[in-house]
Order: sequence, then structure tokens, then C-alpha cells
Amino acid sequence: MASVHAFGDDALSDLDAVGAVQALRRGAVSAAELAEAAIARTERVNPDLNGLALATFDRARAQAADPGAGHFAGVPSFIKDNTDVAGLPTMQGTDAWAPTPAPVHGDFARMFLGTGLNILGKTQMSEFGFSAACEHPRLGAVRNPWDPSRTAGASSSGSGALVAAGAVPIAHANDGGGSIRIPASCNGLVGLKPSRGRLPLEAAHAEMPIKIVANGVLSRSVRDTAAFYREAEIAWANPKLPPIGDITGPGRRRLRIAVTTRSIRRESAPEVCAATLRTAALLEELGHHVEQLDELPVPDNFVDDFVLYWSLLSMALVRSGRRRFGPSFDPARLDNLSRGLDRHAARNLHRLPLAIARLALTRRRTAALYHRFDVVLTPTLADQPPAVGHLDPMADYAQIIDRLIDWVAFTPLHNITGEPAISLPLARSAAGLPIGMMFGAPLGADASLLELAYQLEAAAPFARIQDG
Repeated sequence: MASVHAFGDDALSDLDAVGAVQALRRGAVSAAELAEAAIARTERVNPDLNGLALATFDRARAQAADPGAGHFAGVPSFIKDNTDVAGLPTMQGTDAWAPTPAPVHGDFARMFLGTGLNILGKTQMSEFGFSAACEHPRLGAVRNPWDPSRTAGASSSGSGALVAAGAVPIAHANDGGGSIRIPASCNGLVGLKPSRGRLPLEAAHAEMPIKIVANGVLSRSVRDTAAFYREAEIAWANPKLPPIGDITGPGRRRLRIAVTTRSIRRESAPEVCAATLRTAALLEELGHHVEQLDELPVPDNFVDDFVLYWSLLSMALVRSGRRRFGPSFDPARLDNLSRGLDRHAARNLHRLPLAIARLALTRRRTAALYHRFDVVLTPTLADQPPAVGHLDPMADYAQIIDRLIDWVAFTPLHNITGEPAISLPLARSAAGLPIGMMFGAPLGADASLLELAYQLEAAAPFARIQDG
């Protein structure tokens, strides 16, 4: 199927976010022109991709008329629909209650908007972020711009699809089990899940027993991701973590890198394995020391424990729906995945304390690995993006969970340990779909991942959807 994108000869052209800032400062474009180009592009691609949850175009036009301060002032963007923005509803990928506007910005939105980014609206996501594909029974599926018959990944699906299609250069995403890195891999983007505590969280995410969610962005270039974290750190820095600083190019240090293609559950698909080994060979050519790792250092019960913890989050939302979302909340409108996770948690409450304790100890294993290696390379996903319908959230719960675990096999580990990981679009499948390569590092080593990403981007330039 033909790709869907909106790149063309307008104010946005092929600009990434850093390029847009430079064009604004030169006076080559205005904030109003960028906003109008982004709005037109969104209107062009969204009917095919369904990435937009809520349009706030007039609000964006008003901000473009007076962009204000912030490094990215005047650069169009989107924010994911699980983040409170004053005056806008937060629907979390569902239609199970009546929309009501948030009274104030959440902590992350305040920081995000403080960088100057001009949001055109909110992006679609899977219900509560539980699935790795966004295919809501009434809100529709978010489709992959490289091939709209395929999923765009999730939960930050709308952001991934719209950035990849050229509607905006950068957009908000967050990651509780892979939801920055999964859509990055599916859509050919850069997606860094930062170290735990690197960026502020919404209150509900900060209250979790294990804080698995991390905010971030999806972009088409390493420099956009690096610039965002630099600006975010100026606005909100965690003194417990080493600063990222201003990363503008490759590092000089040659790294000890482990590589494995075997996930927690199984070996990856043959072409994903081949792509990973080609990336390992490239790393050796660049001077890094690469060693094969038989498997990731996680216990056999990791998958069951993670699913049970995931289920606890669903139960907390489903059982407190009226208190959290208002009296219009109707659990019957939730998809089978949300309801199935709720039931799974209710049946296994007695197992939760031990499961959480075991998960919390996982970082001891990965910390030992990082005494031997600086970085671990794996595929981001075990296979290329599946067809829309493969992860239908209204299918039988057991089928959904089995297929999710099979595909999303590498990413959840970093959410449990809190360690950073970045997905880079370094390969493509025989069908022309992006295949992401994931690089993990010790807690706080986000800067090292960005330096490595710059080096790989220069050595193997990322495929562009507009080049066919």
C-alpha cells in the first residue's frame, strides 16, 4: 500500500524542529506560517491516519500570533491525550466518559509548553495506554504512514503517525511499557525513553508503586530529541540524575556493547535478527567493542509479573472510574483488553505483593550487566509492525495478551528498571517498513545514548518517507 505523508513546498518543507527554530530566527518563515502549514498538513493526512484526538487549531493560531518565549517558540507540535492541558479534556484514548476540560496544566504540560512548542491539539492513543496498537472500536485505528494497512504502534500512536507523516516535526509521547520506542520503531522515528525521574510526570503516574512511565518526545532527527532534552532540563532538572546538557554530536569514547536478538520470550523474526546483526557490525566498524549476549538477564517470571502489574494499573482505573473521571464513566464502553486486565488483577491480587517485589529487584540484574557493558543493543520489537486488526482490543483477552507479549518483547524491561533506552530507525523490512534498533544504558546515561545516536545517524542516515 502507498505511503501517506504531507511533505511539500510550504513553510515547514523538510524542516525538523531545530531547522524550524533556525528558519524562524533568520526570518525565513514566521510562526504563523509554520502553524498554517502544520494545520494544512494535519488536515491532509489525518483522514488516512486517524492520529488526531482533539484539534485546537484556533488556539494554535492565536499562539502563533504571539509565540512568546522558549527555545522552540513558534514550532508546531502535539501533546498526547493522557496529559492535562488547561481548558482541554483528557480522554486517555477512550470514550468511556463525557469530556470535561482540565482546570490547570499538569506538571509535564507546563514544562512542555514552557519550551515554546505550539500545540495544534492532542493525539490518539490506545485505551489508557495498555495496548501496543491503537485500534479503538469506536474511535478507530491509528494507521502507519509508511503503510496504512499496518499499525502505527502505541500507545503514543497518534504522535508517531503525525510526526512521521510530516504534519509536525516533533510531538509528545510517553512510555510505560515501550510507548515511546514502539511507535518510534513502527514509524521510522527517534524515540528516547529517558531515565526514571528525568522529566516530570502527571500525578497519577507519579503515584505508582513502580514508576514505570516516562515522558519524552518523538522526532525525525537525533538533534531534535537532544535539543528537547536540553531545553527541558533548563526548565526542570532532577538533581539526583547526571545532567544531559547540550549534546550536539557523537562522543569520542568507544563503548563496550552487548548485542542479543533473543527477547524475554523468544527469538526475533529472521529479518529483524539480520538487521540487528548488521547494526552490530556497523558498531564494530565505528570502533566499538561488540559482544554477543545469549539472552537478557531477566528471571523467568518477569513476563507474568509485568502483566500482573499492568493489570493492577487497569484495575485501579476501572474500579475508581467514577471518582477519577466523573459520574458519566461507563465501564461497559471500555475495550476487552482494559476489562480483561482488570479481571486478571482481581483474580490474582494475592500474587501482587511478591510480583511487585520481584520486579523491583530486576535492576540488580541489569546493573550487573552494565558493569560489563556500556550499552546493550537489541531490536526494539520482535517483528515488523503487524496489520491493523492483529492486536484488536475487542478480541478475546487471552489472544490479545499472547500477541502483545510476543511482539512487545524487549521494551518493558527498561520501564521496570528505570534505565534509559532509545529506538533508532536504522533498518527497513523487505516490505519497506521501518525496523527500530534499541540501545539501553545504565541509569542516568541518557547523554551517552544521544552521542551514540548521533554517530549512527551520520553513519547510516535514516530513511525518509518522502523519498519513497
